[in-house]
Amino acid sequence: MFEVSLATRDVDEQFRALPLAELADAALTAARAAGAQYADLRVHRLVTQSIRLRDGRVESVRDATDLGFAVRVIVDGTWGFASHADLSPATAAEVARRAVTVATTLRALNRERVELADEPVYADAHWVSAYAVDPFTVPTPEKVALLQDYSERLSAADGVDHVTASVLQVKEQVYYADTAGSAITQQRVRLHPQLEAVTVDPSAGAFETMRTLAAPAGRGWEYVTGADGIWDWAGELARIPEWLAEKVKAPTVAPGPADLVIDPSNLWLTIHESIGHATEYDRAIGYESAYAGTSFATPDQLGTLRYGTPIMHVTGDRTQEFGLATVGYDDEGVAGQRWDLIRDGVLVGYQLDRAFAPRLGLDRSNGCSYADSAHHVPIQRMANVSLQPDPHVDTSTAELISRVEDGIYIVGDKSWSIDMQRYNFQFTGQRFFRIRHGELAGQLRDVAYQATTTDFWGSMEAVGGPSTWVLGGAFNCGKAQPGQVAAVSHGCPSVLVRGVNILNTRLEAR
Repeated sequence: MFEVSLATRDVDEQFRALPLAELADAALTAARAAGAQYADLRVHRLVTQSIRLRDGRVESVRDATDLGFAVRVIVDGTWGFASHADLSPATAAEVARRAVTVATTLRALNRERVELADEPVYADAHWVSAYAVDPFTVPTPEKVALLQDYSERLSAADGVDHVTASVLQVKEQVYYADTAGSAITQQRVRLHPQLEAVTVDPSAGAFETMRTLAAPAGRGWEYVTGADGIWDWAGELARIPEWLAEKVKAPTVAPGPADLVIDPSNLWLTIHESIGHATEYDRAIGYESAYAGTSFATPDQLGTLRYGTPIMHVTGDRTQEFGLATVGYDDEGVAGQRWDLIRDGVLVGYQLDRAFAPRLGLDRSNGCSYADSAHHVPIQRMANVSLQPDPHVDTSTAELISRVEDGIYIVGDKSWSIDMQRYNFQFTGQRFFRIRHGELAGQLRDVAYQATTTDFWGSMEAVGGPSTWVLGGAFNCGKAQPGQVAAVSHGCPSVLVRGVNILNTRLEAR
């Protein structure tokens, strides 16, 4: 394995050179003078680059930078918010006064007095995520050349008619200060590389696809080149054409109950939808009901709801190395933490921000506040929500498969559907292998698994050990009105679940 240095980094000078302290002093002083009992300022800079190739040719290269600041205040228990793109102290003071005006205007309509959980003061704190090579320091032609090389490896294989290749890179920088005395500067980098091979059958008017399974991650360019040894790009690109050719000829699945071994590359999405969203406290008390729904896992069931079998241990984590939702501090100045959401199969916790923690009777937030832009209000967002592996035995995926007489091994995510209470769902995948007598016996097609959340997790007989644990995730988790997007990771081992209902998607589509 390659050795890649993750030496301590500082926040980019370009961001640190902004008048951060001056903006905070102007905004917080003006907010207090205007009558705010609490105020915070957040300067937010988001730098993105998206590169996309089709059949080795560049389709698009898009670069963007979003920079601005926001001021939140509390006046007599009511929130006020305002933002601006002009980073001058005079504008910061005016924006703070405008936020106070917003709070004062809304005070008569407010039925829920805002009370924030306490948090220690972090004066002059700095945090930078773990990466070796900042992707924004790599010349764009070098990135394009690497994607072209990867594309050519797929295109050269028989049966591959088209190839798409892409990488999305993000650098996010935030300065936070509040009237309690915290002043925090942080920077995180994340990226998502992906290649997809397409085979076309003109006579049947049909096509099939197969893509890489490398998850988006809070890593640097070393992840895309493979220099960190985390992902075997050469090995996967070499095997995708044969997997694709086999998938095209595979028999269709017979619907009905089946035992499943589910790979982490598929299971992370089931965790996201059926656990991650379901344990967001704002959803559980109805805050998202008008847009994204609520949750079956309501607070009156905390400590009693049997979510799954006793081997089920799920954590929320803002500290997981390389996680997409990993931060030093959230957008309310709360330090990153790790805590239990489900322990021994029972619901024991929620994801919270500083305003929701007191409502649940807790003294402290677990740091789940985030806004994707200076011009959006921070809301409660998802932490890295992960299913823990077996702490006692390092059971392999092959060992889980060996326990199945007749079933299916599922690899990679694809489409999904879940109801507004995060309870009834179905998921498909990239590859499906039939299991016969404890061994893989070729691919199947047209597979989807369907269950309710508690039935599915209540059917989990075994979890793999630490060697099977992988961090998956997504860049595009949507929430709120106006809509916001957040990146989040979900780690999990391989699992064995018994008697899950299998649908034939081809038959269902008729």
